[in-house]
Amino acid sequence: MRISDIQRCEVRPGRLIEWTVSPATVAAAAVLPPDPRPPAYIQESHIRTARSVREDGMFVPTWLGTAFDLPGRADPDALERALRGWTLRHETLRSGFRWAGDDMHRFTLDEDDVSLHREVVGDFADAEVLVRYLQDRFDAAANALGWPNLIYAAVVRDDSVSVYMVFDHSNVDAYSLQRIPEEIRELYTAGTGARPVTGGSVGSYVDFCEQERANADGIDDTHAIVARWREFIGRCDGRLPEFPVDLGLRPGCALPAQKLVCEPLVDADAAAAFEAHCRPYGGSLVGILAATSLVVHELGGQPVYRTVVPLHTRLKSAWSDSVGWYVGGAPIEVPATRDFDSALATVRAELRANQALARIPLARVLRLLGADFRPTSPDMYSIVSYVDARGVPGSARWTERKAYGLIRVSYGDQVCAWVNRLHEGLWFACRHPDTDIARRNVRRYVEGLRDLIVSTPARGRLHVAEPALS
Repeated sequence: MRISDIQRCEVRPGRLIEWTVSPATVAAAAVLPPDPRPPAYIQESHIRTARSVREDGMFVPTWLGTAFDLPGRADPDALERALRGWTLRHETLRSGFRWAGDDMHRFTLDEDDVSLHREVVGDFADAEVLVRYLQDRFDAAANALGWPNLIYAAVVRDDSVSVYMVFDHSNVDAYSLQRIPEEIRELYTAGTGARPVTGGSVGSYVDFCEQERANADGIDDTHAIVARWREFIGRCDGRLPEFPVDLGLRPGCALPAQKLVCEPLVDADAAAAFEAHCRPYGGSLVGILAATSLVVHELGGQPVYRTVVPLHTRLKSAWSDSVGWYVGGAPIEVPATRDFDSALATVRAELRANQALARIPLARVLRLLGADFRPTSPDMYSIVSYVDARGVPGSARWTERKAYGLIRVSYGDQVCAWVNRLHEGLWFACRHPDTDIARRNVRRYVEGLRDLIVSTPARGRLHVAEPALS
């Protein structure tokens, strides 16, 4: 799915309708007893970070979402049934957390207690006005520190309806978002009487949280995984790795505003040729990381590229269709080289050696290390992520249906980059601090990455040229 922000996902005028969790559902949640299933470590870390940043005087929205079109004149009743039915399918969306002192306790609603409230907001003739309204509304409704923390919206026109579904990050990951357009389309089409509903129940992310946490709590500071992380963080000077180029940030300054870059990287033919070259080493994920190591060495001069690679934790088929935040991280270290195939071999070896580390949540590891990792930024470290989304149901029609994965770009001091393989090629998105130096260096990184992807299949071994400034 093309990753974008709300400003660049083809918002068009129309009549805006919103669906939120109903007041009756909120009232039912308020008197629920605790659910003994704990939060996932990644959920708890995310919410504690949001609270910490808020205590420092900043509001940093961290929602994710999806936008997509449904064809024809809208049927709001059928769409509401589709939205509610889809929500009930995923237990995490009717589960939240309360604070008891410094402890987080889960509560979870029964399906029968969940209903949606529909409101016609009004007609918007100006797309820019609508974009501003949507962003402000999503900021308020999908807040990490509150519950409910999701909202659905539709912009209705005579010939189509644009759907927006937004959640705090604690409930969803990128793969969760990618499945939504097709699932809602199927439920909506069935609700209008055009075709039968397909699919059934899915695994519960709440159950996964309980299992993952039990496994994580079963290790102590003598475990081999903890030792590997201790060594890695030690070689990062006691910190988690940052993007190793100058971002124009001064120590001790306030959390900077961020900017988003999102654009096509290469077309389908170039993406296929790059994949073919990288396949003996493990494929395009390895290739993107290897290429990144070469480019950032040219830009920053660091002798070793260190990063934490996001990897999914949907290790059982029960979780494959489930909405949740199924992501762990594996550390890798790539010594500087000007030879792409050497970098490929190193990345492959690092991932093979360290991918199992992603099965223990990093927040648990940091707790066992006993270090003071009080978060002051919504991102604990920089990432470069790669996902091949071509196998997701409905992905071949994402462009036609104006389907986007939405991220909220607000404040942060890290560089987070996503490369997605789509049917039309590779799509690049990156949020970074909004400084002149960061803008220049991220642009140089994008162009260097593009140059390597295009040129690698034509040359078995190559030297990286300095990317031109732009």
